[in-house]
Amino acid sequence: MAPLFAFAGLTPMELLIILVLGVLLFGKKLPDVGRSLGKGIVEFKKGLKGVEDDIDTSVNAHYSNGQTQEPPRPPQRLGTTAPKFEDAPAPQAAAQPTDSEGRPRV
Repeated sequence: MAPLFAFAGLTPMELLIILVLGVLLFGKKLPDVGRSLGKGIVEFKKGLKGVEDDIDTSVNAHYSNGQTQEPPRPPQRLGTTAPKFEDAPAPQAAAQPTDSEGRPRV
C-alpha cells in the first residue's frame, strides 16, 4: 500500500522541498493568483446559477401559466361543402330561338 502523502512516486520530503521552492519563487504573486482564482470560481458559480434560474423560470412559466391545459381533441370529420357529381343539375336542351317577347318560335 502506498504512503498517504505519496503523489506520483514522490516522498513527503520531496513534496515539501517542491512546496518551499514554489513559495520562494512565486511568494509575492501567490495572493494575486489565489484572489483571481477565487473570483473566477465565484463568477462561474454565478453564471451557473443564472442559467439554472433561466431554465427553472421558463419551465415553470410553460407548465404553470394559470390555465389548465386540456388534452388534445381527436380529429373531427368535416362535411363536404362542394356538390357531388350526382347533385349537379341536368344539362339543358339546346336553346330554341325565341321572339322579342321570349316565346319560342315555331
